[in-house]
Order: sequence, then structure tokens, then C-alpha cells
Amino acid sequence: MLVYIIRRILYIIPLLIGITFITFGVMHLAPGKAIDQITDMNIKVSSESKARLAEIYGFDKPWYVQYFNWFKRFVILDFGESFKDGRPAIKKIAERLPASLLLNILSLILIFIVALPIGIFSAIKRNSLFDKGMTVLVFLGFSVPTFWLALLLMLLFGLKLGWLPISGLRSLNYSEFSFIFKIIDLARHLVLPVFITAFTSLAGLSRYTRSSMLDIIRQDYIKMAYAKGLPKSRVIFRHAVKNALLPIVTILGLSLPSLIGGGFIFETIFAYPGMGRLGYEAIMARDYPVVMAVGTIAALLTLVGNLLADITYAYVDPRIRYK
Repeated sequence: MLVYIIRRILYIIPLLIGITFITFGVMHLAPGKAIDQITDMNIKVSSESKARLAEIYGFDKPWYVQYFNWFKRFVILDFGESFKDGRPAIKKIAERLPASLLLNILSLILIFIVALPIGIFSAIKRNSLFDKGMTVLVFLGFSVPTFWLALLLMLLFGLKLGWLPISGLRSLNYSEFSFIFKIIDLARHLVLPVFITAFTSLAGLSRYTRSSMLDIIRQDYIKMAYAKGLPKSRVIFRHAVKNALLPIVTILGLSLPSLIGGGFIFETIFAYPGMGRLGYEAIMARDYPVVMAVGTIAALLTLVGNLLADITYAYVDPRIRYK
């Protein structure tokens, strides 16, 4: 098991390098240059000044040379300074990363709490009214565009009913609240972003759980457990559920990229102060150091999440052993 973990960690290194290489290349294929944001709004900047500025930032060199120079700094965790405000990119990430992690962790918890019971009970009560009702809801979850649903919920609960805030993570007078009201204020701001972030994965995971449970409860050892007279609850929750979780771990690992990637959209819609919104703002401003920092951290989190999913296999199903 230890050898497998070490091999998977080593496998992450070339994969991360490849991701950063492709990201850097695609970023430089976009029309325009980063210095355009600095110079276009100043009519006094001459063409000689633009060329000098491009030389200072290294934009006069081919993009693969620029990538090599960037990678040398990345090895020592130096992502460079933001073109927008001159602050180190890693510090801007450090300010936004906790909010993004909070959003994604709460979304995963919501997915587990809601999707697994729905899938399990839909399989146990196959073709019942509950199963059919959940099937309809799941298909609605797959078909409804989440960004459109986010806007509808903001309109309903934020503007029409006034129950929930529709932007940010804290109220303007947050510092004046007591400890309890600070927690309540954070919770109210998180309700809509967490629900929308988890919505699509929740619908899909419940279907995968149902399908996996249906396969397991048809197995011979489950029939044997019933034949021995074991209670149904014990057969389902001690024998069937545990073995049905293995495919779920796979799907959960694959859903991490969508959760992290979805942050770029949902954090922008809700003006949520996370890493996704920072990345969107950096892309719009052609702030290359921040774009590369956000892309690298997001890729690393995704790879680590998939690694944890792979390692979890051995603990979910004892039949699996890595050598």
C-alpha cells in the first residue's frame, strides 16, 4: 500500500507539469497581451515604451522560453507579482483559498448527506412512488442549467423574499456582530452558493448510488444473508452499502474537478471572495501570474483529491489490495 501511494504521488509531478505547460500555452494563444491592460489606457505611452515594458516582463521572448522562466520560479513557489496591483500572486491565492475550500468541503458534505440516502432508498424501494419521484427530480437536476438556477434562486430568496443575501461571504457590518450572529451571517451567505455548487453532482451521485446498490442487492451473498434470517436493515447497511460505496468513491473523485472548476462560474455569480472569482478577474485582466497561480493550485487540488479517492478504495472494499 505504501509503495502504491508513493508511486501515485510521483505520478502527480509530470501530470502537473503537463497541465501547467498546456495552460501557459493556451493563455498565450489568446488575443492581446498583458501589457495592453497597462498601456492602452494611457495615451502618452509610446511604442518604444511598450517595447521596453515587454522586454522588462519577458514578453519579447517565445512563449516556451517564458514558460521555462516561469517554471524555474514555480519550483521555489514563486508565482510572480500581479500585473494589476503588484502584489505577490501567492499571497492573493492565500487570501482566497480558505473561502474556496470552505465552499467545496461544505458542498461535498451536502452531496454525501443527501445523495447517498436518496440513492440507497431508491434502490431498496425500486419502482415505488419515492423512487419515481426521485427519478423525476434527478432528471430535472441534470437538465436545468445551474447558472440559470442560481439567478432564479437569487431573484426569489434574495430580492423577492429577502430571506438570504445574494453576494459576498459577510455582511458589511460583520465586525459589529456577536460571535453567534457572525456564524449565522456566514451560514446565510453560504446557503445559495453551497446548494448551487453541489446541485449537479448531487443529482448524478444519487443515480450512481442507486445503480450500484441495485447491482449489489442482486448478488448471491446478499441472498444468502437473507436466507440465514438476518434482519433486512443489517443486510442492507452492514453488507450491501459498504460494497456499493466503491463505485461512489470513483465518481466522487471525478466530481472534484467539476466542483473546483464550477467555482469560476458560481463564485463570480454570487460575488463570492474565493479562488474561482480571483481567477476569473485575472483572466479578464490578462494577469498572467495570477492566472497561472490559480490554475496550478486548482490542478493540484484536483490531483490530490483523485489521489485520496484512489487510496480510499482499499479501505472501502477489503477485497482490494495494492502491492
